[in-house]
Amino acid sequence: MEDNTLAPKSKSSFSRRDFVSAALGASLMSMVPPGVRSGAWAAGSDAPEKKEVKIGFIPLTDCASVVMAAVNKFDEKYGIKIIPTKEASWASVRDKLVNGELDAAHVLYGLIYGVQLGIGGPKKDMASLMTLNNNGQAITLSNQMRDKGATDGASLAALIAKKEKEYTFAQTFPTGTHAMWLYYWLAANGVNPLKDVKTITVPPPQMVANMRVGNMDGFCVGEPWNNRAIMDNIGFTAVTTQDIWVDHPEKVLGTTAEWVQKNPNTARAMVAAILDAGKWIDASLPNKQKTAETIAQKAYVNTDTEVIVARMLGRYQNGLGKSWDDKNHMKFFNDGAVNYPYLSDGMWFMTQHKRWGLLKSHPDYLAIAKQVNRIDVYKQGAAAAGVALPKSDMRSSKLIDGVVWDGKDPAKYADGFKVKA
Repeated sequence: MEDNTLAPKSKSSFSRRDFVSAALGASLMSMVPPGVRSGAWAAGSDAPEKKEVKIGFIPLTDCASVVMAAVNKFDEKYGIKIIPTKEASWASVRDKLVNGELDAAHVLYGLIYGVQLGIGGPKKDMASLMTLNNNGQAITLSNQMRDKGATDGASLAALIAKKEKEYTFAQTFPTGTHAMWLYYWLAANGVNPLKDVKTITVPPPQMVANMRVGNMDGFCVGEPWNNRAIMDNIGFTAVTTQDIWVDHPEKVLGTTAEWVQKNPNTARAMVAAILDAGKWIDASLPNKQKTAETIAQKAYVNTDTEVIVARMLGRYQNGLGKSWDDKNHMKFFNDGAVNYPYLSDGMWFMTQHKRWGLLKSHPDYLAIAKQVNRIDVYKQGAAAAGVALPKSDMRSSKLIDGVVWDGKDPAKYADGFKVKA
Protein backbone atom coordinates (compact mmCIF):
# COMPACT_ATOMS: atom_id res chain seq x y z
CA MET A 1 0.00 0.00 0.00
CA GLU A 2 1.24 3.43 -0.83
CA ASP A 3 1.21 6.11 1.80
CA ASN A 4 0.01 9.59 0.89
CA THR A 5 -1.09 10.73 4.34
CA LEU A 6 1.53 13.40 5.00
CA ALA A 7 0.16 16.89 4.43
CA PRO A 8 2.11 19.23 2.12
CA LYS A 9 3.87 22.24 3.64
CA SER A 10 2.42 25.71 3.30
CA LYS A 11 4.36 28.12 1.08
CA SER A 12 5.40 30.21 4.08
CA SER A 13 7.23 27.28 5.69
CA PHE A 14 9.08 26.24 2.51
CA SER A 15 12.70 27.33 3.09
CA ARG A 16 15.62 27.59 0.65
CA ARG A 17 16.95 24.30 2.06
CA ASP A 18 13.62 22.67 1.25
CA PHE A 19 13.88 24.09 -2.24
CA VAL A 20 17.31 22.50 -2.75
CA SER A 21 16.01 19.20 -1.38
CA ALA A 22 13.02 19.37 -3.67
CA ALA A 23 15.31 20.00 -6.63
CA LEU A 24 17.33 16.92 -5.72
CA GLY A 25 14.10 14.99 -5.37
CA ALA A 26 12.94 16.13 -8.78
CA SER A 27 16.19 14.86 -10.33
CA LEU A 28 15.70 11.51 -8.60
CA MET A 29 12.13 11.31 -9.82
CA SER A 30 13.33 11.61 -13.41
CA MET A 31 14.72 8.10 -12.91
CA VAL A 32 11.37 6.71 -11.78
CA PRO A 33 8.71 5.63 -14.33
CA PRO A 34 5.50 7.72 -14.19
CA GLY A 35 3.42 4.77 -13.03
CA VAL A 36 5.56 4.40 -9.92
CA ARG A 37 5.91 8.12 -9.21
CA SER A 38 2.57 8.85 -7.62
CA GLY A 39 3.24 6.68 -4.57
CA ALA A 40 6.70 8.11 -4.02
CA TRP A 41 5.72 11.74 -3.42
CA ALA A 42 5.35 12.82 0.20
CA ALA A 43 5.22 16.22 1.89
CA GLY A 44 5.12 17.95 -1.49
CA SER A 45 8.64 16.72 -2.28
CA ASP A 46 10.43 13.59 -3.37
CA ALA A 47 13.44 14.46 -1.19
CA PRO A 48 14.26 12.02 1.63
CA GLU A 49 12.57 13.03 4.89
CA LYS A 50 15.71 12.03 6.81
CA LYS A 51 19.15 12.89 5.45
CA GLU A 52 21.01 10.57 7.84
CA VAL A 53 19.82 7.02 8.49
CA LYS A 54 21.20 4.70 11.15
CA ILE A 55 21.19 1.13 9.86
CA GLY A 56 22.07 -1.50 12.42
CA PHE A 57 24.07 -4.60 11.51
CA ILE A 58 25.52 -7.70 13.13
CA PRO A 59 29.15 -8.65 12.38
CA LEU A 60 28.50 -11.06 9.52
CA THR A 61 29.66 -11.22 5.90
CA ASP A 62 26.13 -10.50 4.70
CA CYS A 63 26.15 -6.99 6.20
CA ALA A 64 28.36 -6.11 3.22
CA SER A 65 25.87 -4.30 0.98
CA VAL A 66 24.78 -1.99 3.82
CA VAL A 67 28.42 -1.21 4.69
CA MET A 68 29.54 -0.71 1.08
CA ALA A 69 26.56 1.54 0.33
CA ALA A 70 28.03 3.88 2.94
CA VAL A 71 31.76 3.35 2.28
CA ASN A 72 31.45 3.73 -1.50
CA LYS A 73 28.96 6.59 -1.10
CA PHE A 74 26.22 5.01 -3.18
CA ASP A 75 23.89 6.64 -0.65
CA GLU A 76 24.86 10.19 -1.70
CA LYS A 77 23.38 9.66 -5.17
CA TYR A 78 19.95 9.30 -3.55
CA GLY A 79 20.24 12.20 -1.09
CA ILE A 80 20.96 10.27 2.13
CA LYS A 81 23.88 9.36 4.35
CA ILE A 82 23.85 5.77 5.70
CA ILE A 83 25.47 5.34 9.12
CA PRO A 84 26.16 1.62 9.73
CA THR A 85 25.74 0.87 13.43
CA LYS A 86 27.35 -2.27 14.87
CA GLU A 87 25.12 -4.24 17.25
CA ALA A 88 25.89 -7.04 19.71
CA SER A 89 22.96 -9.43 19.19
CA TRP A 90 19.78 -9.92 17.22
CA ALA A 91 17.75 -9.22 20.35
CA SER A 92 19.47 -5.83 20.53
CA VAL A 93 18.67 -5.16 16.86
CA ARG A 94 15.03 -6.06 17.50
CA ASP A 95 14.75 -3.79 20.53
CA LYS A 96 16.39 -0.82 18.81
CA LEU A 97 14.16 -1.17 15.74
CA VAL A 98 11.03 -1.37 17.88
CA ASN A 99 11.94 1.63 20.05
CA GLY A 100 13.23 3.75 17.15
CA GLU A 101 16.92 3.94 18.09
CA LEU A 102 17.68 2.49 14.66
CA ASP A 103 16.03 3.65 11.45
CA ALA A 104 16.49 0.23 9.83
CA ALA A 105 18.70 -2.83 10.08
CA HIS A 106 20.42 -5.72 8.36
CA VAL A 107 18.26 -8.30 10.06
CA LEU A 108 17.12 -11.93 10.01
CA TYR A 109 14.10 -12.52 7.77
CA GLY A 110 12.41 -14.59 10.47
CA LEU A 111 13.04 -11.99 13.17
CA ILE A 112 10.92 -9.42 11.35
CA TYR A 113 8.05 -11.91 11.11
CA GLY A 114 8.52 -12.98 14.71
CA VAL A 115 7.99 -9.39 15.89
CA GLN A 116 5.08 -8.88 13.48
CA LEU A 117 3.34 -11.95 14.91
CA GLY A 118 4.24 -11.27 18.55
CA ILE A 119 6.27 -14.49 18.93
CA GLY A 120 9.75 -12.97 18.79
CA GLY A 121 9.44 -10.19 21.35
CA PRO A 122 7.13 -7.18 21.66
CA LYS A 123 4.47 -7.26 18.92
CA LYS A 124 4.81 -4.43 16.43
CA ASP A 125 3.95 -3.95 12.77
CA MET A 126 7.15 -4.40 10.78
CA ALA A 127 8.36 -3.88 7.22
CA SER A 128 10.80 -5.76 5.03
CA LEU A 129 11.98 -3.42 2.28
CA MET A 130 14.26 -5.80 0.37
CA THR A 131 16.23 -9.02 0.68
CA LEU A 132 19.94 -8.30 1.21
CA ASN A 133 21.41 -11.69 0.30
CA ASN A 134 20.82 -15.31 -0.61
CA ASN A 135 22.83 -18.31 0.64
CA GLY A 136 26.11 -18.18 2.58
CA GLN A 137 25.27 -19.66 5.99
CA ALA A 138 26.25 -23.09 7.30
CA ILE A 139 25.92 -25.64 10.08
CA THR A 140 29.17 -26.34 11.93
CA LEU A 141 29.81 -29.41 14.07
CA SER A 142 32.58 -29.63 16.65
CA ASN A 143 35.69 -31.73 16.10
CA GLN A 144 34.53 -33.91 19.00
CA MET A 145 31.48 -34.86 16.90
CA ARG A 146 33.81 -35.80 14.04
CA ASP A 147 35.79 -38.01 16.43
CA LYS A 148 32.51 -39.81 17.28
CA GLY A 149 31.82 -40.42 13.59
CA ALA A 150 29.24 -37.66 13.00
CA THR A 151 30.28 -35.82 9.85
CA ASP A 152 26.96 -35.36 7.99
CA GLY A 153 23.22 -35.49 8.63
CA ALA A 154 22.84 -39.27 8.52
CA SER A 155 25.81 -40.04 10.79
CA LEU A 156 24.78 -37.27 13.18
CA ALA A 157 21.26 -38.72 13.41
CA ALA A 158 22.73 -42.16 14.15
CA LEU A 159 24.87 -40.72 16.94
CA ILE A 160 21.97 -38.79 18.49
CA ALA A 161 19.81 -41.95 18.37
CA LYS A 162 22.29 -43.73 20.68
CA LYS A 163 21.29 -41.26 23.43
CA GLU A 164 24.72 -41.40 25.04
CA LYS A 165 24.27 -37.76 26.11
CA GLU A 166 22.15 -34.71 25.36
CA TYR A 167 23.64 -32.88 22.40
CA THR A 168 23.41 -29.09 22.28
CA PHE A 169 23.00 -26.97 19.15
CA ALA A 170 23.04 -23.18 18.90
CA GLN A 171 21.11 -20.82 16.64
CA THR A 172 21.07 -17.03 16.69
CA PHE A 173 17.41 -16.05 17.36
CA PRO A 174 14.37 -18.27 18.08
CA THR A 175 12.28 -17.18 15.05
CA GLY A 176 15.27 -16.37 12.84
CA THR A 177 16.75 -17.90 9.73
CA HIS A 178 19.49 -19.90 11.47
CA ALA A 179 17.02 -21.57 13.82
CA MET A 180 14.85 -22.53 10.85
CA TRP A 181 17.79 -23.88 8.76
CA LEU A 182 19.05 -25.89 11.76
CA TYR A 183 15.61 -27.31 12.55
CA TYR A 184 14.86 -28.09 8.90
CA TRP A 185 18.15 -29.96 8.38
CA LEU A 186 17.89 -31.94 11.59
CA ALA A 187 14.28 -32.87 10.79
CA ALA A 188 15.19 -33.86 7.21
CA ASN A 189 17.53 -36.39 8.84
CA GLY A 190 14.86 -37.68 11.23
CA VAL A 191 15.96 -35.67 14.29
CA ASN A 192 13.30 -33.67 16.13
CA PRO A 193 15.07 -30.42 17.12
CA LEU A 194 12.60 -29.81 19.96
CA LYS A 195 12.77 -33.29 21.52
CA ASP A 196 15.94 -35.12 20.50
CA VAL A 197 18.49 -32.35 21.14
CA LYS A 198 18.84 -29.16 23.17
CA THR A 199 18.89 -25.83 21.34
CA ILE A 200 20.24 -22.55 22.72
CA THR A 201 20.51 -18.98 21.41
CA VAL A 202 23.97 -17.43 20.96
CA PRO A 203 24.91 -14.18 19.13
CA PRO A 204 26.83 -14.85 15.89
CA PRO A 205 30.25 -13.41 16.90
CA GLN A 206 30.21 -15.54 20.09
CA MET A 207 29.63 -18.91 18.36
CA VAL A 208 33.27 -19.90 17.89
CA ALA A 209 34.32 -19.00 21.45
CA ASN A 210 31.39 -20.96 22.89
CA MET A 211 32.21 -24.04 20.81
CA ARG A 212 35.85 -23.78 21.84
CA VAL A 213 34.91 -24.19 25.53
CA GLY A 214 32.42 -26.97 24.82
CA ASN A 215 29.12 -25.13 25.26
CA MET A 216 27.64 -26.66 22.11
CA ASP A 217 28.16 -29.59 19.76
CA GLY A 218 26.99 -27.72 16.68
CA PHE A 219 25.72 -24.35 15.53
CA CYS A 220 24.05 -22.66 12.59
CA VAL A 221 25.28 -19.16 11.79
CA GLY A 222 26.27 -16.89 8.93
CA GLU A 223 29.77 -16.49 7.58
CA PRO A 224 32.51 -15.85 8.40
CA TRP A 225 32.03 -17.72 11.68
CA ASN A 226 31.73 -21.19 10.11
CA ASN A 227 35.02 -20.70 8.26
CA ARG A 228 36.55 -19.19 11.41
CA ALA A 229 35.76 -22.42 13.29
CA ILE A 230 37.65 -24.38 10.62
CA MET A 231 40.64 -22.04 10.65
CA ASP A 232 40.75 -22.19 14.45
CA ASN A 233 40.60 -26.00 14.21
CA ILE A 234 37.59 -26.41 16.49
CA GLY A 235 34.91 -27.47 13.99
CA PHE A 236 33.94 -28.36 10.43
CA THR A 237 31.11 -27.60 7.99
CA ALA A 238 28.53 -30.39 7.96
CA VAL A 239 26.21 -28.68 5.46
CA THR A 240 25.81 -25.26 3.87
CA THR A 241 22.44 -23.57 3.87
CA GLN A 242 22.48 -23.39 0.07
CA ASP A 243 22.55 -27.20 0.21
CA ILE A 244 19.38 -27.03 2.32
CA TRP A 245 17.68 -24.54 -0.04
CA VAL A 246 19.41 -23.18 -3.14
CA ASP A 247 19.19 -19.37 -3.27
CA HIS A 248 17.27 -19.17 -0.01
CA PRO A 249 16.32 -15.76 1.41
CA GLU A 250 18.49 -14.72 4.33
CA LYS A 251 18.90 -11.17 5.71
CA VAL A 252 16.53 -8.33 4.87
CA LEU A 253 16.53 -4.56 5.19
CA GLY A 254 14.02 -4.33 8.01
CA THR A 255 12.29 -1.49 9.81
CA THR A 256 8.92 -0.74 11.36
CA ALA A 257 5.75 -0.05 9.38
CA GLU A 258 5.45 3.24 11.27
CA TRP A 259 8.91 4.33 10.12
CA VAL A 260 8.06 3.65 6.47
CA GLN A 261 4.82 5.59 6.80
CA LYS A 262 6.72 8.63 8.11
CA ASN A 263 9.71 8.29 5.75
CA PRO A 264 8.58 6.78 2.43
CA ASN A 265 11.10 8.73 0.33
CA THR A 266 13.97 7.81 2.66
CA ALA A 267 12.91 4.16 2.51
CA ARG A 268 13.04 4.27 -1.28
CA ALA A 269 16.47 5.95 -1.22
CA MET A 270 17.87 3.28 1.14
CA VAL A 271 16.66 0.49 -1.15
CA ALA A 272 18.17 2.15 -4.23
CA ALA A 273 21.54 2.78 -2.56
CA ILE A 274 21.82 -0.77 -1.24
CA LEU A 275 20.81 -2.20 -4.62
CA ASP A 276 23.68 -0.22 -6.16
CA ALA A 277 26.03 -1.61 -3.51
CA GLY A 278 24.92 -5.21 -4.01
CA LYS A 279 25.31 -4.85 -7.76
CA TRP A 280 28.83 -3.46 -7.29
CA ILE A 281 29.87 -6.28 -4.92
CA ASP A 282 28.68 -9.03 -7.26
CA ALA A 283 30.14 -7.37 -10.37
CA SER A 284 33.71 -8.66 -10.07
CA LEU A 285 36.22 -10.65 -8.01
CA PRO A 286 38.26 -7.51 -7.23
CA ASN A 287 35.11 -5.85 -5.86
CA LYS A 288 34.48 -8.88 -3.63
CA GLN A 289 38.10 -8.80 -2.48
CA LYS A 290 37.80 -5.08 -1.65
CA THR A 291 34.52 -5.73 0.16
CA ALA A 292 36.12 -8.49 2.25
CA GLU A 293 39.03 -6.21 3.16
CA THR A 294 36.60 -3.46 4.18
CA ILE A 295 34.17 -5.47 6.29
CA ALA A 296 37.01 -7.39 8.00
CA GLN A 297 37.95 -4.15 9.78
CA LYS A 298 37.35 -3.73 13.50
CA ALA A 299 34.41 -1.36 12.92
CA TYR A 300 32.52 -4.09 11.09
CA VAL A 301 33.11 -7.88 11.33
CA ASN A 302 36.48 -7.66 13.09
CA THR A 303 38.27 -10.73 11.74
CA ASP A 304 40.98 -11.61 9.20
CA THR A 305 40.24 -10.82 5.56
CA GLU A 306 41.15 -14.37 4.47
CA VAL A 307 38.45 -15.81 6.76
CA ILE A 308 35.83 -13.79 4.86
CA VAL A 309 37.06 -13.74 1.28
CA ALA A 310 37.30 -17.47 0.45
CA ARG A 311 33.62 -18.28 0.93
CA MET A 312 32.60 -14.90 -0.42
CA LEU A 313 34.25 -16.01 -3.67
CA GLY A 314 32.61 -19.45 -3.45
CA ARG A 315 35.85 -21.25 -2.59
CA TYR A 316 34.84 -23.74 0.07
CA GLN A 317 36.66 -26.33 2.12
CA ASN A 318 34.82 -28.16 4.87
CA GLY A 319 37.55 -28.81 7.41
CA LEU A 320 37.48 -32.55 6.65
CA GLY A 321 39.67 -32.46 3.56
CA LYS A 322 37.03 -31.66 0.93
CA SER A 323 37.35 -28.53 -1.24
CA TRP A 324 34.96 -27.28 -3.92
CA ASP A 325 33.85 -24.22 -5.86
CA ASP A 326 30.24 -23.45 -4.92
CA LYS A 327 28.33 -21.57 -7.60
CA ASN A 328 25.54 -21.08 -5.05
CA HIS A 329 27.68 -19.10 -2.62
CA MET A 330 26.53 -15.84 -1.02
CA LYS A 331 24.90 -13.51 -3.53
CA PHE A 332 24.03 -9.86 -3.01
CA PHE A 333 22.41 -8.96 -6.34
CA ASN A 334 22.32 -11.56 -9.17
CA ASP A 335 20.62 -9.10 -11.56
CA GLY A 336 18.17 -8.15 -8.81
CA ALA A 337 16.85 -11.69 -8.32
CA VAL A 338 18.31 -11.71 -4.80
CA ASN A 339 16.64 -8.55 -3.61
CA TYR A 340 12.97 -8.80 -4.50
CA PRO A 341 10.81 -9.26 -1.36
CA TYR A 342 8.93 -12.31 -2.64
CA LEU A 343 5.70 -12.92 -0.76
CA SER A 344 6.39 -16.65 -0.79
CA ASP A 345 9.67 -16.09 1.08
CA GLY A 346 7.94 -14.31 3.94
CA MET A 347 5.20 -16.94 3.99
CA TRP A 348 7.75 -19.77 4.25
CA PHE A 349 9.09 -18.49 7.57
CA MET A 350 5.56 -18.39 8.96
CA THR A 351 4.98 -22.00 7.86
CA GLN A 352 8.04 -23.04 9.84
CA HIS A 353 6.97 -21.01 12.87
CA LYS A 354 3.69 -22.95 12.74
CA ARG A 355 5.49 -26.26 12.15
CA TRP A 356 7.57 -25.84 15.31
CA GLY A 357 4.76 -24.63 17.53
CA LEU A 358 5.85 -21.00 17.73
CA LEU A 359 2.47 -20.17 16.20
CA LYS A 360 -0.46 -22.00 17.78
CA SER A 361 -2.76 -21.59 14.78
CA HIS A 362 -2.41 -20.80 11.10
CA PRO A 363 -2.07 -17.07 10.38
CA ASP A 364 -3.41 -15.48 7.20
CA TYR A 365 -0.14 -16.21 5.46
CA LEU A 366 -0.64 -14.21 2.27
CA ALA A 367 -2.26 -11.18 3.93
CA ILE A 368 0.55 -10.85 6.48
CA ALA A 369 3.25 -11.29 3.83
CA LYS A 370 1.62 -8.52 1.76
CA GLN A 371 1.62 -6.28 4.83
CA VAL A 372 5.24 -6.93 5.84
CA ASN A 373 7.02 -7.29 2.49
CA ARG A 374 6.81 -3.77 1.11
CA ILE A 375 6.87 -4.55 -2.59
CA ASP A 376 5.62 -1.02 -3.30
CA VAL A 377 8.69 0.58 -1.72
CA TYR A 378 11.03 -1.96 -3.31
CA LYS A 379 9.65 -1.22 -6.79
CA GLN A 380 10.27 2.51 -6.28
CA GLY A 381 13.85 1.88 -5.17
CA ALA A 382 14.45 -0.59 -7.98
CA ALA A 383 13.13 1.91 -10.54
CA ALA A 384 15.47 4.61 -9.22
CA ALA A 385 18.42 2.19 -9.36
CA GLY A 386 17.44 0.81 -12.78
CA VAL A 387 16.94 -2.74 -11.51
CA ALA A 388 14.63 -5.16 -13.31
CA LEU A 389 11.69 -6.80 -11.55
CA PRO A 390 10.66 -10.48 -11.61
CA LYS A 391 7.41 -11.53 -13.27
CA SER A 392 5.79 -12.84 -10.10
CA ASP A 393 5.60 -12.04 -6.38
CA MET A 394 5.98 -15.80 -5.69
CA ARG A 395 8.74 -18.29 -6.45
CA SER A 396 9.13 -22.04 -6.24
CA SER A 397 11.96 -24.13 -4.73
CA LYS A 398 12.70 -27.74 -3.83
CA LEU A 399 14.43 -28.08 -0.46
CA ILE A 400 16.90 -30.71 0.79
CA ASP A 401 14.16 -33.20 1.75
CA GLY A 402 12.63 -33.09 -1.73
CA VAL A 403 9.59 -31.10 -0.61
CA VAL A 404 8.58 -28.28 -2.98
CA TRP A 405 7.61 -24.87 -1.62
CA ASP A 406 5.67 -22.58 -3.93
CA GLY A 407 3.46 -20.61 -1.54
CA LYS A 408 0.20 -21.94 -3.03
CA ASP A 409 -1.13 -23.79 0.05
CA PRO A 410 0.90 -22.71 3.07
CA ALA A 411 -1.35 -24.33 5.70
CA LYS A 412 -1.18 -27.72 3.98
CA TYR A 413 2.59 -27.34 3.58
CA ALA A 414 3.12 -26.42 7.25
CA ASP A 415 1.02 -29.38 8.43
CA GLY A 416 2.52 -31.84 5.97
CA PHE A 417 5.89 -32.50 7.62
CA LYS A 418 6.43 -35.82 9.43
CA VAL A 419 8.79 -34.22 11.97
CA LYS A 420 7.16 -31.23 13.70
CA ALA A 421 6.15 -29.92 17.11
